[in-house]
Amino acid sequence: MAFSALMDRVGSKGTFQFLNMVLLGLPVLGLANHYLLQIFTAATPPHHCRLPPNASAGPWGLPKGLDGKPETCLRFIYPPNTSLPNNTEGATEPCLDGWVYDLHTADSLVTEWDLVCDSRRLKEVAQSVFMAGTLIGGIVLGDLSDRFGRKPILTCSYLLLAASGSGAAFSPNLSIYTVFRFLSGWSISGIVLSTTILNVECVSIQMRAIMSTLMGYFYTCGQFILPGLAYAIPQWRWLQLTVSIPFFVFFLLSWWIPESVRWVVLSGKFSKALKILRWMAALNGRKEEGEKLSVEELKFSMQKEISLAKAKYSIADLFRTPNLRRVTFCLSLAWFSTGFGYYSLAMSVEDFGVNLYVLQLIFGGVDIPAKFITVLSINHLGRHITQAGALLLAGGSILAIIFVPSDLPTLRTVLAVFGKGCLSSSFSCLFLYTTELYPTVIRQTGMGVSNMWTRVGSMLAPLVKITGELQPFIPSVIFGTVTLLGGSAAYFLPETLNRPLPETIEDVENWSVPCLLSRRAKKPNQEPEAEKASQRVPLQPCRPGRDPS
Repeated sequence: MAFSALMDRVGSKGTFQFLNMVLLGLPVLGLANHYLLQIFTAATPPHHCRLPPNASAGPWGLPKGLDGKPETCLRFIYPPNTSLPNNTEGATEPCLDGWVYDLHTADSLVTEWDLVCDSRRLKEVAQSVFMAGTLIGGIVLGDLSDRFGRKPILTCSYLLLAASGSGAAFSPNLSIYTVFRFLSGWSISGIVLSTTILNVECVSIQMRAIMSTLMGYFYTCGQFILPGLAYAIPQWRWLQLTVSIPFFVFFLLSWWIPESVRWVVLSGKFSKALKILRWMAALNGRKEEGEKLSVEELKFSMQKEISLAKAKYSIADLFRTPNLRRVTFCLSLAWFSTGFGYYSLAMSVEDFGVNLYVLQLIFGGVDIPAKFITVLSINHLGRHITQAGALLLAGGSILAIIFVPSDLPTLRTVLAVFGKGCLSSSFSCLFLYTTELYPTVIRQTGMGVSNMWTRVGSMLAPLVKITGELQPFIPSVIFGTVTLLGGSAAYFLPETLNRPLPETIEDVENWSVPCLLSRRAKKPNQEPEAEKASQRVPLQPCRPGRDPS
């Protein structure tokens, strides 16, 4: 491909790529804080009804539930063992005077706004609204980045996240807090979309998987930072502010991140593209090679891409041809099930009966071997086997939790950690796989639609958790089944190992043709009888990563 050759000339794995990855990766450290923040800022401590003002008149006590523990949402109307009106012995009522919380735990949204009992669902709603922000932001900002460039959207998203995250720390009530969280989710979409493209676009084909995985490790490290910050800063408002302020710094640092060269060229800004390419060449020790480039040569090298950019494409083009339609349906289900399953586990840390801070460290730690295994697998076994396997294993582990009794928290935690690691692998593979499956002319559109589905899944996950009030096993059945369906769909995706990025929709449709025809191609010096025999061999697809010739 012309653009890949251009990158090789100025250096596709040098100092520039390293610095670019660091500048893009540092903010990703903080994204984990915002995604998982409510694990700590909305933690529910032990609590019980506040007794009436006259409770000191006698041993009031609290009713006990079926498990023998005091009820958290009821209290006796009258003190036990006292002279009561007829038919009122043991009568209970809701917590009319509020609740008393464990003083040894950190304050949170729950303790400040009493998000317990009848209001406990509001905590899950707040998280769903945050995810709804990522969903709508992905749709809107994906289109805006195609019009105005990746860098302006990235820079504005840093500033919006800093402002909205800080605003949430000063929210006077839950409604205002939820609005700021929605804006935070919106801005995160712009950061994720632009970072993904800017990170892999300027590296060689062989380095794409490695760079994508390294970017994933920044997010993993962020998961280690969050529990440490939460432990050191037990006040939820100060914690919210602490994870938001750094994005003002990232906003300033983003001015050193170059715009996408491909986008600049396709926008007709050749002088600016030439300047960026020469800067890349100088940082990579190829200054002389960069000086040889000219605007005319740039136009000639990318004339195919430039002509393709003049055509207008829309979301409808994702479904226009058979192969691309299959890719879109299967990727959509894979993205949805990954986000759906991932956040079902990530936001349920306090449900496993293990120390919140320790378990979050373990949840973050499992990503390290998971991502390492992923990069080995996608480079040797292929993308679609890795993707399908990760989702099937994750779905199986989620369903297995149903059959483990609650008095075995260690085993339940092991299954949850394994499932979370598999879903982390799925995310790592999907970000790379999606950019390789969609052609240049609609790659950003395809990425936007794919990310939309994972955000739909992550938005629905907290709401599905509410069904656990009917039967505790219902959420796990839903999460596990959907994840298995996503893994099954991934088996129908084409392999992209060692293939150059497709430029046109026709490239995607013709991917399998060279493999099929090459098996009937006549070899040099082949005898006539051997040639006839080779033509009788049935056509079969090529193995992943193998040269068809």
